[in-house]
Amino acid sequence: MATILVHVMPKPEILDPQGKAVGSALARLGFDGIESARQGKRFELTVDGEVTDAVLEKVRAAASQVLSNPVIEDVVEVTVVEVTAL
Repeated sequence: MATILVHVMPKPEILDPQGKAVGSALARLGFDGIESARQGKRFELTVDGEVTDAVLEKVRAAASQVLSNPVIEDVVEVTVVEVTAL
């Protein structure tokens, strides 16, 4: 088994009110030097068996078709983070 992380972020041209609120809160709380913040989504997918190129391709397809809204979001990263021996 393995864990694959998928990170999805709003496209740069899309307004991000949650990120803007986080950025404002950080400034108000004294966390200086942070110019801006954007909020995205992280998915942890556990797959059975070996992580092959075919498995990664299926995960990328799922990420772009199901986990993200391609009109307003980009899949920015798909990485294998943990492989567990049976």
